[in-house]
Amino acid sequence: MAIINLRDFYYWYTQDEFVQVSDEMAAELFAGKNSDKAHARRMRRNDVLSLDAGDGIEASAQVYSTDNPEAIFDKMDQHCRLCCALNSLPEIQGRRIEAHYILGKSQAGIVEAEGVTKGSVSISITRGLAAMKVFLENYDSQSNFCPQSDLISEG
Repeated sequence: MAIINLRDFYYWYTQDEFVQVSDEMAAELFAGKNSDKAHARRMRRNDVLSLDAGDGIEASAQVYSTDNPEAIFDKMDQHCRLCCALNSLPEIQGRRIEAHYILGKSQAGIVEAEGVTKGSVSISITRGLAAMKVFLENYDSQSNFCPQSDLISEG
């Protein structure tokens, strides 16, 4: 059994309130708190703007606008190119790049999840990004099929 301070986990507690909980519950509470901190850190690092603020900066920064069909098409094309580039990688490189850049996992988290060395994860991600860059540079000269192209032509 673990003793936790509810004030550390719930903002509405203004005074210390110590309770005894199971070890599993304490682990879940700490994991949730760490996840919230990691999310806040990613938001600061990536300079993400909130769409519910009222000063209008966020709305003008939004590229994916329904008023501009050309921007929507360009965004879909970019998404398709990135998906094709990611799918062109070997499974391990693709999985690690997806975990790091799309899911937001740290390289240390990937190391722990896969049980490999930090160097192998780092090298795998670096080589995967280089291969994606080469793929994207040669993308126009290749005849690639984009699954979204059927949706675009039908719509």
